[in-house]
Amino acid sequence: MKLSFSIPAYNEEEHIWRCLDSIFRELKGKEYQTEVIVVDNASTDRTAEIANSYGGVKVVSESQKGLLFARQRGYLSSTGDLLANIDGDTMLTPGWVEKVMEEFEKDPKLVALSGPYIYYDSPFYVRFLAKGLYSFAFLIHLTSILFTGRGTMLQGGNFILRKGALDQIGGFNTEIPFYGEDTDIARRMSLVGKVKFSFRLTTLASGRRLMKEGVFTTGFRYAINHIWILVFHRPFTVKYGDVRTPQKPS
Repeated sequence: MKLSFSIPAYNEEEHIWRCLDSIFRELKGKEYQTEVIVVDNASTDRTAEIANSYGGVKVVSESQKGLLFARQRGYLSSTGDLLANIDGDTMLTPGWVEKVMEEFEKDPKLVALSGPYIYYDSPFYVRFLAKGLYSFAFLIHLTSILFTGRGTMLQGGNFILRKGALDQIGGFNTEIPFYGEDTDIARRMSLVGKVKFSFRLTTLASGRRLMKEGVFTTGFRYAINHIWILVFHRPFTVKYGDVRTPQKPS
């Protein structure tokens, strides 16, 4: 199986190199078929320049700013059997690739796999509260499987999809601005196969949104949009703020 990495990036010059370094570190010495795609999503900084400096990275442009437009562009540009959606401010943890390949190779019914973030740049209390939120969300996930037979939980920025199944559901829903995008893809992928959330599959991520908007505010927004997507198939929150300052062209 070929594994494609799709990395949406808007003004990520401060983080994209860490993300790419972590991917190539995990791939070093491995014989997996892979490709790494960075989607430059209307950046005004050096994101594309930095990504292009890496051998083996394919940089594609998506001028329509928005996370889902970037995810869709990465999907359409990929050629792998599996599509790993990793955000520009995340880093793979040791053994991540092996765990992904193992899970998909042993279970042909698995169409979506995900795991939690570890907010490496946040205070201890933020990481502690985040673990609690994950545990609560996971209980909802298990309850959904018990009563409906379908999984509903993916972590945006740390999820892998079987591309053939993604083709079946028509790709990503670009009508969703931001909140609820991971729940939407989990819900729709569950219609064609198995969705799994594993606490073994962690990535390191920046907690800048949690710190900027507040842990409880962010947690509430994710929770209410998770429910809204499941019940009404649309997000509750249609506006969201950027957590980095756009740079002006020099």
